[in-house]
Amino acid sequence: MTAIVSVDRRGSDANKWRAFGPDVIPLPVADMDFAVAPEIIAAIEKRLAHPVLGYGAATDSLRQTLVAALAAEYGWRVEPEWLVFLPGVEPGFNMALNAFTAPGDTVMQEYPVYKPLRTAPETWGLKSAAVWQNATAEGGFASDDKALEEAAARSKLMLLCNPQNPTGRVYSRDELAFRAELCIRHDMLLVSDEIHCGLTLDGRAHVPVASLSKAIEARTITLMAASKTWNIAGLKAAFAVIADEELRTAFMGARKGLVDSVNILGLAAMEAAYRDGGEWRDAVRARIAENRDMLQSLVAGTLPKAKVLPAEASFLAWIDLSAYELDAPAADWLLKNARIGLSRGTDFGPGLENWVRLNFACARETLVEALARMAKALEQG
Repeated sequence: MTAIVSVDRRGSDANKWRAFGPDVIPLPVADMDFAVAPEIIAAIEKRLAHPVLGYGAATDSLRQTLVAALAAEYGWRVEPEWLVFLPGVEPGFNMALNAFTAPGDTVMQEYPVYKPLRTAPETWGLKSAAVWQNATAEGGFASDDKALEEAAARSKLMLLCNPQNPTGRVYSRDELAFRAELCIRHDMLLVSDEIHCGLTLDGRAHVPVASLSKAIEARTITLMAASKTWNIAGLKAAFAVIADEELRTAFMGARKGLVDSVNILGLAAMEAAYRDGGEWRDAVRARIAENRDMLQSLVAGTLPKAKVLPAEASFLAWIDLSAYELDAPAADWLLKNARIGLSRGTDFGPGLENWVRLNFACARETLVEALARMAKALEQG
């Protein structure tokens, strides 16, 4: 199997490693401390052999590669013209809100959810209908169907995050079908952020919600990228899948003056990832699962009062430290007392001061040291 190589990013241009002091272990930002697949590096080097780096656009080859990948991975058959290329998923859902809502409209989504998605409605003068996910007895998270129904009845658009960030859950086909049915019945547009879809763990299958039926496909904007799966977020390239021509035209119209063209090296990397990066992706999934299991074991052995449910996808742990009764928000307290940089719980929703999000896609020794620092600081109180 392809080797996954951990990289020391200190002293580089990495946001994660520049955000704190040199004595801090930083585990907030959602990218991995792993070297990129050789096939992607080779594709970038090949593109750099051409001496002009002017404006560019997605090639027919890239479109066909993505069409083939979506069919092979998810059984979802899309047409090349359905693809709209973007410099990121975040611009994508903001474009959708700009194009299809008006100030005062209501947008529904499930909390906790990562900050750019959570705060996007406010950017456009919209109201938010938040449905809170709760921990279940089975060891996962779930939203109440009645609460979803009530939110849908007063919303114009649903923002979905699948796989979910920060809880790490993968929606089941039945859960997605229920949300799709709500959108159809209440005449809502569905904008689905599926950026972590390539990193499902333990053999779980990701289901693009738009693939469930022609009816939901016609009212869905699906946002995907190679950035999280293949660790190339800095190359600024993503894509939307929009089957309905009228919807697609309106969406593209919302980019004028706001969303620029896509990085040409990002387009080259995206094609290489989806065409040649399968073996590396499988290896990184296995590595992430190993790190997750190590994290679970370390928490159980050294932080018995902490609650963390196993991630079903990606490399983010959602951790509840409420039982430690800290005298400051958990992320701030750990930064001060354990010299660990984590994402604040309140980034993902109000009232979550005792929660933190930890990125475990790092060297094993880094993860061990981080958990040891946490345990020591929390034990000393």
